[in-house]
Amino acid sequence: MRIDILTLFPEMFAPLYSSILGRAVKGNKLELNVVNIRDYAQNKHKSVDDTPFGGGAGMVMTCQPVYDAVMALDPAHEARRIYLSPKGRTLTQAAVMEYSKSYTRLLLLCGHYEGIDQRVLDMLVDEELSVGDYVLTGGELPAMVLVDAVARYLPEVLHASESVEEESFSASLLEYPHYTKPAEWQGVKVPEVLLSGDHAKIAAWRKRMAEEETAKKRPDLYQKYITSEPYLKEEAARIKREKRRQQRLAKKKKDEE
Repeated sequence: MRIDILTLFPEMFAPLYSSILGRAVKGNKLELNVVNIRDYAQNKHKSVDDTPFGGGAGMVMTCQPVYDAVMALDPAHEARRIYLSPKGRTLTQAAVMEYSKSYTRLLLLCGHYEGIDQRVLDMLVDEELSVGDYVLTGGELPAMVLVDAVARYLPEVLHASESVEEESFSASLLEYPHYTKPAEWQGVKVPEVLLSGDHAKIAAWRKRMAEEETAKKRPDLYQKYITSEPYLKEEAARIKREKRRQQRLAKKKKDEE
């Protein structure tokens, strides 16, 4: 996947070239292209903002540098163009998976100051995206969040494919607790089931723990989970199995009498 990032502060994106994302870039699993919008300003002072019509505090990014930067990078509109904005739809795990599976190119536009002239947004942008109901100084941090979240779903970026399948939100649940060596630390032992070697019991324990964590910490997510179609089907099957078990026990008791 190729991700172009248009910003006034390219130096902010240095962290994306370290750790897991850095390895993905070096291994050609992810192509990152950070571009300074100011490079496309045509005035001699390379200014990219001006005072807002109608008055008000702050400055607004002007159309020309943004338009020229986008068109230079994506003239045929091959990328999904995303403006990082508190007015956009909220980023969720489902959206992350959508971006990673449906697109081979993303173009992220980072606003600053009071935002970008609406005319160029209407002309160029496919959607606006928010990372939460709060306001930041610019779109750079949200862009980094989006890149990190999407890159983890790209093939071979993570060493274990199960990592993204079992983590929080992937199945509408928070992740189960994790433990590592030693088996006992300061008098507290790791749950016995994790040492049993019984993979079926471990899977059942992890699912139960994920459900309990979600119910306790995110009741809103838990409510969605227990009303989802997969859960209702699983619950119906469980009730059916339990009913058959009770019938077998009743028959066995009757035969013994």
